[in-house]
Amino acid sequence: MSSQGAYGYAVARIRAMEHRLLDSGVLQRMTDAEDFASILKILGETSYSSALTSQTNGSDFDKVLEADLHSIYEEVRTFVPDKVIVDIMRLQYDFHNVKVLLKSMFNVRTGGKKRWDLLTSLGSYPLDDIIMNVESEEYRLLPFGLNTLIPRCITVWEQSRDVLEVERLIDKRMFEVMLEKAHELDMPGIISWIRTRTDGENIRTLLRLKRFNFDASKALPFLHEGGTIDITMLSSLISEPFETWGRAIEFSDFGKIIGSIDASGGYSDLILSLERVLDDCYMEKIAAGRYSPSAPENIPAYLWAKEMEIKNIRVITVSKRNKGDKDHLRRLMRHGYV
Repeated sequence: MSSQGAYGYAVARIRAMEHRLLDSGVLQRMTDAEDFASILKILGETSYSSALTSQTNGSDFDKVLEADLHSIYEEVRTFVPDKVIVDIMRLQYDFHNVKVLLKSMFNVRTGGKKRWDLLTSLGSYPLDDIIMNVESEEYRLLPFGLNTLIPRCITVWEQSRDVLEVERLIDKRMFEVMLEKAHELDMPGIISWIRTRTDGENIRTLLRLKRFNFDASKALPFLHEGGTIDITMLSSLISEPFETWGRAIEFSDFGKIIGSIDASGGYSDLILSLERVLDDCYMEKIAAGRYSPSAPENIPAYLWAKEMEIKNIRVITVSKRNKGDKDHLRRLMRHGYV
């Protein structure tokens, strides 16, 4: 079977799976629901019905959502010709697990406890294997260059106790691996999407650093190479009002959308608004491939749509538990396919 034919079949499978995604009407009903029990009832009428049992507390419900997303990743991986496409989407969870294991290690060394409850099964590398390799210090068996990265992170922490620097090193490697794997695929649409996500993460990081009054020279090491926006230029924006950032990067995918954000509130609201528009921007970028019945971009587009659906469900449930304002909740909701 040719590559085009193989992706024609894969995209046909994806089209069939799209019907499981929650439509806007279901999400609206969940937004209008009075309480968490009502949300569970609505979800019980959807593709989530088989995963839902009697879970009523937040922890159990999160496990249901994680299990559902995990099953989707595993299912898609069975019919996609290039498994790396799916693995790229899961890398964020692999590196999340590395952070959790290292922070737990540091916590134990200072008299605290492990927090393995924060680990996730959503990564591309088996969770049990990464736990065993880190616990036994068999780092040479780890993928993604972690065999040298983890010892380096441990050394940094032992010398400085700087967890922020450890996180920076891990995030830097994650974006490097994402771009490396995208280039291995040699698929321009997916390479472009990874570069866009790198830009978006740099902008998000910059706003978070601005909140803590970082200057440009200190901010630069936290920005990742591989995007389309020069990081030196981007880091210089940290001293400028957020309202001007859109004009400064109007040549990019982000200029217009950042310029549309209401910056009149506090940093917490601003960061939440930025994260939402970035997620929507990633969706719009990768969903352009949906017009082709054999484009590989259809695979990450569907998986990102599923990720955003899970995120929307979590946003709704947290808002309901906190008796949040419905209008504010709607402003936090991510878009599905465009």
